[in-house]
Amino acid sequence: MTPRRLARLTALIALWVLSALAHAQQSLHLPAAEGAGTPRPLVIHAALDLPQARPLLAAFQRRHPEVAVTYHNLTTLDLHERFLAHPDAADVVISSAMPWQFALANAGHARPLGGHITDAWPAWARWRDELVAFTFEPIVMVVHQELTNIAEVPRNHAELLTLLEERREALTGRVATYDPVVSGVGRTYAMEESRLSPRYWDLVAALGAAEAKLVATTGEMLDGLEDGSLLIGYNLLGSYALPRVEAHPDLALVVPDDYALVTQRVAFVPRQAPHPETGTRFVAFLLSEAGQRVIAKQTSLGALHPGVTGPGSAAALRKRLEDALRPPGLGPGLLAGLDRLKRQALLARWRREFRRAQPSAPSTAE
Repeated sequence: MTPRRLARLTALIALWVLSALAHAQQSLHLPAAEGAGTPRPLVIHAALDLPQARPLLAAFQRRHPEVAVTYHNLTTLDLHERFLAHPDAADVVISSAMPWQFALANAGHARPLGGHITDAWPAWARWRDELVAFTFEPIVMVVHQELTNIAEVPRNHAELLTLLEERREALTGRVATYDPVVSGVGRTYAMEESRLSPRYWDLVAALGAAEAKLVATTGEMLDGLEDGSLLIGYNLLGSYALPRVEAHPDLALVVPDDYALVTQRVAFVPRQAPHPETGTRFVAFLLSEAGQRVIAKQTSLGALHPGVTGPGSAAALRKRLEDALRPPGLGPGLLAGLDRLKRQALLARWRREFRRAQPSAPSTAE
């Protein structure tokens, strides 16, 4: 073997090892407790990072020590595509991609959970006894302390628009938001905001004029905010932003007080689930007061249960922000985000408005 081929093979092996390690970090296996009887498997496929999932899995196993849990964390796209390819692989599917989850349930892929589980759940957070939302995660802004040298921290969308228009030069290249062309989450937010606010397109134009960086994840925005290259992150997922903000004294989280989008993790038990009984039991735990208290106290996901109040609960946020919170209801309206023609029209206008003050900028293909 020539030195060049050997080097190429070594690089390929290293890449394979790194890929395998990355995959291992995305998965978790919790064996059943010794002496708990015959193990009962539970396979969960989710778009939910392990730091948020671990407390829920551990609390569930304490109540059901006979259950052996296999957990796979995936991106929303990978999760959806894997389910379509293997609809019999998981007992529970969890994702924040609400339109895709609803489309799967609407197509008959979800198993009824049972009225004893869902009847007491808020009607706007469930659909046909098959699909349930169990978290309450506002979409937020995050700012770096250095922004206060330029202006006051914006408390809402109107103040952000004014800030971008009046301090454009100082903020050029130091603002970031989702790119709806490459991010399904960003596209969903854009569609919702375009319905909610008549000034949304002015805000998109102001972001473009300030040469806002367009990214694919909340993590990318937080990285730039932490190292000080960014001063404002717009439309971050609050549940992921909060732990980073709490750990970084130069960052502040702002839930807009005029309107705040809310995303939710949505769960269902597949009709072809290999172990539907344990899957249904886990979803029941997610909706129980005990499970929701774990969400409120040990994660940043936001608890929905009406009996859970105080920090980490939807009730506390509603008390502070009242009608500003705009959670989407689980229903056919979610399918609009999947319509190809509507998506193309939205993206065409978004690109046009973003480049309104940048006539020489090249266009971006979908």
